[in-house]
Amino acid sequence: MSVGQTSSKASKSQDASPRQPGVPVSGWEAVIGLEVHCELLTETKLFCGCRNRFGDEPNTSVCPVCLGLPGSLPVLNSRAVELAMRIGTALQCEIRPSVFHRKNYFYPDMPKDYQISQYDEPINVNGRLDLPDGTSVGITRAHLEEDTGKTTHVGESGRISGAEYSLVDYNRAGVPLVEIVSEPDIRSGQQARMYVSELRAVLVASGATDGRMEEGSLRVDANVSVRRSGVQDLGTRCEVKNLNSLRSLAKAVDFEIARQVALIESGGVVAQETRHWNESASKTMPLRSKEEAFDYRYFPEPDLVPIIPGDQWQAEAIAGMGPMPARRRERLVDALGEEAAGAAGFGSGLHDQVVTVVELGLDALVLDAVQLGADPRLTLSRAANEVAANLEGVARLSVDSFERLISLEAKGKLSATQAKAVLSEMLAKGGDPTDIAKARGFEVLASSELAGVVAGVVNSRPKEWSRFVDGDEKIVQFFVGQVMKETRGKADGKAVLAELNRLRDSSKASPD
Repeated sequence: MSVGQTSSKASKSQDASPRQPGVPVSGWEAVIGLEVHCELLTETKLFCGCRNRFGDEPNTSVCPVCLGLPGSLPVLNSRAVELAMRIGTALQCEIRPSVFHRKNYFYPDMPKDYQISQYDEPINVNGRLDLPDGTSVGITRAHLEEDTGKTTHVGESGRISGAEYSLVDYNRAGVPLVEIVSEPDIRSGQQARMYVSELRAVLVASGATDGRMEEGSLRVDANVSVRRSGVQDLGTRCEVKNLNSLRSLAKAVDFEIARQVALIESGGVVAQETRHWNESASKTMPLRSKEEAFDYRYFPEPDLVPIIPGDQWQAEAIAGMGPMPARRRERLVDALGEEAAGAAGFGSGLHDQVVTVVELGLDALVLDAVQLGADPRLTLSRAANEVAANLEGVARLSVDSFERLISLEAKGKLSATQAKAVLSEMLAKGGDPTDIAKARGFEVLASSELAGVVAGVVNSRPKEWSRFVDGDEKIVQFFVGQVMKETRGKADGKAVLAELNRLRDSSKASPD
């Protein structure tokens, strides 16, 4: 996609030392568009019967069709079309009749020397993705195409430059992809990260892909340009290729913004080029120049008929799709109750917990436990923290046992520290929370005993206590920690805080 304008060659080094990445640059605006490629969860490839599975021995899932041998003919995988329509529906796109084209280019990982893709008549157009912060990013298109093979450059750098030799695995050649092209509506690395995070959650929820960036089933290219604030014309774009983690995406985009601004301000001109992100050096580096748009010589694929997605086929394709992440977040916020929901605005701790729980697919566990009577806010917190830290153990955690644990903590029968320890064992081994707590000898300290411990801690640390009495709220966690240490975690944190506040109020009320 075009996010910028073509420019003349740079007069200064394209790797001029940039400003500090990630810091907004006064007087400048970044313009960012993303191209996200997601592999579809089909049993077989897009145009042949070869298995679509990650991790097979190299070059074992291949045939004459995906190797592009003479005389072989493609046959379209209807399931891939259905998953593409699911993606279009999830991204609020128009689903249209579409045509496959041949995109001609030479590269070793493309055995036919052309890629079957969609050009001017894609299946999904004019959509949008609503982000958790309330903003929206337009979706230009989400079209079907086949993946290429995978090239491995053997050498110290892992890049083609300086490689001793290269290996090509064609297992991935012909795997069905949907390429999702955004409008240039993104303005920072953090927003780019939020967009891809939300997009991945939507794609996984639709059932179209597993979204595993570490396995290459979701890959991102970022088109980045900068312009002075208030200017409408687009700057010269650079494309950063094959970003395979959210962290790398945010860092690469922010670095590229800072690099381009520094280059222009030093008198240079940004050259249109393709760059790659060097993780170890934390910088983008030139990959190849891109002075003019490459002539792919598109023409309609003669061996495939147009796709006509009728209403019935669309309805069958999207049948059974569950709610999208935005709707699931709404349900969690509603479950928190009116007072807590009001505090769950964007950027708050509660909002972050809601996002985490939905991203990890733990929202059903939380809602079911709340339905049984568990405290909503405490349930959300334990799911977003302790359960999220041990997703493998979720299968051992029944809704009933989770609700009973939350209730034990909410009623003060277990301290927060004890409840976390019990939950950790439930995730590791399963079991009933009451039985686990009894076996460990857990019980909350009686209020009379707690008061004595708190008084002892306060009396032994007069300087710190004076700071707390004088209004230094930061020191409160020190006292809570000391009481927990003295009681070996048996004290309830809320009760400790209440006793500390009572003693402070009492000391202020007493005459000197």
